Amino acid sequence: MLQAQDLKGIYVPVVTPFTPDGELDLPAYERYLRELLRHPIQGIVLNGTTGESPTVEWAEVETLFQVSRTVIGSLGIRMPIIVGTGTNDTRTTVMRTKAAGEWGADAVLVVTPYYSRPPEAGVFQHFQAIAETGVPVVVYEVPERTGIRLSAEMMGQILELDGVIGLKDATGGFALLEALAGRTTKPILAGSDDTFTDMLRRGASGGLLASAHLRTETFLSVYRLAAEGLYDESEAVFHTLLPLIRLLFRESNPAPLKWALAQTGMLASGGVRLPLVPITEELQEELSAVL
Repeated sequence: MLQAQDLKGIYVPVVTPFTPDGELDLPAYERYLRELLRHPIQGIVLNGTTGESPTVEWAEVETLFQVSRTVIGSLGIRMPIIVGTGTNDTRTTVMRTKAAGEWGADAVLVVTPYYSRPPEAGVFQHFQAIAETGVPVVVYEVPERTGIRLSAEMMGQILELDGVIGLKDATGGFALLEALAGRTTKPILAGSDDTFTDMLRRGASGGLLASAHLRTETFLSVYRLAAEGLYDESEAVFHTLLPLIRLLFRESNPAPLKWALAQTGMLASGGVRLPLVPITEELQEELSAVL
């Protein structure tokens, strides 16, 4: 299982390939994962936003996990698998977290509870219950999607729970990261792709980045330079990635990414499940120009 010191470098949240009729395309997933894992990334995340977690059934997540473990084993590499188990129901999240642990997941990614907008005391108890499962927990803070924004004080308390090993900060800014500097020693991964180097400058330990599917080696170079303290050089390399990153998030993730992966041959199809839809022709043209 993952420990706090393992949350560094580049983690990639994987996509979920579908057949034309909307079913899991497991042969395509296996081919895609083998291609992705040619790069020395730090780990992968199943069933995150990029994996279309709202429309992927839990039984399908288990299938994807087993295929992932088989592929990793066949490659003879060490590749941690983090499974997204977070929901807005504590009992369901605990159940899924226990199941992921039984499968052999190295950690779970748990989003702050969405839609019901619970008070901070409820959010703390939510993470407390999940942490008690014994499966390492990475907290996922993404206010744009959840509708709540935790205070730095509360996030610090959550991060100090035994069993919570770190945070994916997708707040889109730096206020939380800076405020946590004196409150916790747990690692924080950048979760907003376009602020990656700004987060690294401020102490982030790495990134959990959907856009790192493409030009993966360049993303790895950005991280390595920053890890060596060469922040200006890291920023200069990252600047070359920004046009692509901005296009990948012009429309709802992961539709632009899956279209781009299909164009590069990593996926057989860029199809998404409703209510997501394929990207517009205008965005297709703009992405084609930078791929």
